[in-house]
Amino acid sequence: MTTVAAACIAMSAAVGAKIKHPSLLFTPERVEAVGKAAKTDTAMQAAWTHIQSVADGLLGKNDIRRMEYLALAYQMTGDRKYSDKLRAMLAGIAKTPSWGDAEMMARNPSWRSELQMAHKSFQTAVAYDAVYNDMSADERSTIAKGLYRLAVEPLLGDWLLEPTRIHSLNSMGHNWWTSCIGMGGLLALAISNEVPEAAAAAEYAVNSLPEWFDFAGDIIQHKPRSFDRDGGMYESINYANFGISEALLLRLAWLNSHPGAKLEELPQLDKTAPFFSYVLYPRSGEPYSINFGDSHKNVNGERPVILTCAMTSADPVALWYLSQTAQGNFHEGFHIDTPMGLLYTPDLSKAPATPSLPESHLWEDFGWATMRDSWQKDATMLAVKSGMTWNHSHADANSFILFHKGVDIIKDAGNCSYGRPQYRNYFFQTDAHNVVKFNGKGQSTHQQYHGTMLPGNVSNMLDGGRVKYVLADGTGPMSQWLNRNFRHFLWIDNVILVIDDLSSHEPGNFEWLWHPGGKAVKRGFDLNITEGNSAVAVRPLYPRPLAYSNFVHDYPEDLYWEVLEGPTENLSGTEEYYSFKLPKTTDKVKAVTAIILKDSVNQRELPVIERREGKDWIGLRITDHGKVTDLYINQLADGRLMHLNSWIEADGWMTDAYMLAVTYEEGARPETSVDMFIGHGSALRRGNGTYFSSLAKLNVITCRDNNGLDLHVTGQPRMNFDIRTDAGRIRVNGKDHKAKRHGKLINIRINK
Repeated sequence: MTTVAAACIAMSAAVGAKIKHPSLLFTPERVEAVGKAAKTDTAMQAAWTHIQSVADGLLGKNDIRRMEYLALAYQMTGDRKYSDKLRAMLAGIAKTPSWGDAEMMARNPSWRSELQMAHKSFQTAVAYDAVYNDMSADERSTIAKGLYRLAVEPLLGDWLLEPTRIHSLNSMGHNWWTSCIGMGGLLALAISNEVPEAAAAAEYAVNSLPEWFDFAGDIIQHKPRSFDRDGGMYESINYANFGISEALLLRLAWLNSHPGAKLEELPQLDKTAPFFSYVLYPRSGEPYSINFGDSHKNVNGERPVILTCAMTSADPVALWYLSQTAQGNFHEGFHIDTPMGLLYTPDLSKAPATPSLPESHLWEDFGWATMRDSWQKDATMLAVKSGMTWNHSHADANSFILFHKGVDIIKDAGNCSYGRPQYRNYFFQTDAHNVVKFNGKGQSTHQQYHGTMLPGNVSNMLDGGRVKYVLADGTGPMSQWLNRNFRHFLWIDNVILVIDDLSSHEPGNFEWLWHPGGKAVKRGFDLNITEGNSAVAVRPLYPRPLAYSNFVHDYPEDLYWEVLEGPTENLSGTEEYYSFKLPKTTDKVKAVTAIILKDSVNQRELPVIERREGKDWIGLRITDHGKVTDLYINQLADGRLMHLNSWIEADGWMTDAYMLAVTYEEGARPETSVDMFIGHGSALRRGNGTYFSSLAKLNVITCRDNNGLDLHVTGQPRMNFDIRTDAGRIRVNGKDHKAKRHGKLINIRINK
């Protein structure tokens, strides 16, 4: 008996009753239900026909990667040609000397297992379960012992069991861990009747999953927690999809094969469908997902959402999400024409047109945010990232992606195979993202392997409808060069203002990188980007505009631009991206760039944006569709004052706010405004009147309509402030609030 086997038996001296076969994933109940449905449902009939045709094509091959097609074909039809093929394949596989990978075995200590072994374990587990009752006892035993030696022992021995385990959650606690544990446990479960130590190992594996979901990170090795407390996984959409689903496949198989069994609850599953929905961009045709890190925009979370539905229930958000992903055939998805998709896709006929979710969401633990103007297809969505750099998370602190009218019109450069030099030298590094560089430098390449000692973060998100705001702080990841690297995103109607507050340890040159998701043409002060029906104008405003023409020597103080080239994501060639460079050497910059969202490619009449300045402030006046928005950026509120407050007077407003935006009807007085944004401020006054007052600086959006006043506030866990209004109904952060009135002011108290 091996040491691992002994450990398993010692761990679980009383192995439970033997399981019935088939019962893991392709259960008789699921197979029967699909068979009945396919008789009347044309989509399911077409999917089943496709699956059977794939299975028929595999009869003359020994393709271990798609044994699941043969397994389902046999269970659906009972035709022994599929069973005979699987039995012959399993008998041959069980005699294989090793599934070990030479490169992995050469490591110290040797890695006897890896992802390809896990993938093969899934296929052989499903096959063994499907043909179990067609095999003799000797045949079952011989194959089971061969599969245990070949895959279960190395997978669970390397990743889970003493005394041979070499990995920990701290070293490899991401998608590799769940794949090797999940698929090793699944195969152990499949052969558990014949191999007692496999039965114990499978039970240990399924009971270990909550520890992975709850992994809180590692300070010493700069590893982040696996899951944000508000849902989601930092590793990218690609690896969240893969890592979560590999865990859930084992959990589902255990519950299927142990009717009535109870497992420890996984509260993260309640947030699975919302997480993948928030990062989805619905569009005409295949939807996209945000592709921060090692992901692609055509990857989604179909697998974990379907598996979660199978173990809990298909709530409206999950149904909406799956109704969107059903429009494309995604890489590694459980589309309906795959065996798992056919068996487990829930009835989508009751999917709502839009999900009952807010239009914006923030993940503070790992530093992501998404904001959109609608859940409708081809709307506008902004995604912001500024968290950890390590492993599958790129050097992209303060980067963003902008989707508009069906296109990622300002995009992430993407990803490629990890073994290619373009991956480590470009796609992972700062140059592939929409960020600021200093003296030609971005984040240290040291962070790719060793992690970010000082991670970035995203915070203070507010969504007031026509006004949205979020703050990204990338100072930590760029602290080798910068001591201040804040990026504010202030979205007002059809203009997104990207406001960079930058300070370096010593004077140098700043530059801004832009990755267009379409044809980019520099015209006058703007970089115009168009693709399909989507179009935006990127217009730098501070510290200087773009040089108006190619005669940059006539504009020596303005930004000049360079057109750079990087590899395309599929490595078929190169593509252009832009660098905007400030010729002046400085150690402090306030940069404001307007991204103007166009309603059509041919739109000529754009919002009028004027640069304005006063004592200790810079600002803008935006005039559009009969409305005027005045923006003030307080130059004293950037940390330069230690104990003094940052008071400025601007156009009659007295405030200590970092930013103030006031919107009013064209021709009206500014004080008639009921739509305001106060960014990091404690007071706003005009004349002898107080408009806002708080002991601590807060972020506030006010929105007035016929039904009252909506307030959106963040900044402190305990907030106590006065605000000027004559409205009767007050809502604060989406909830009705009873406020105390004193004169023209009302008092709001919030204690989180």
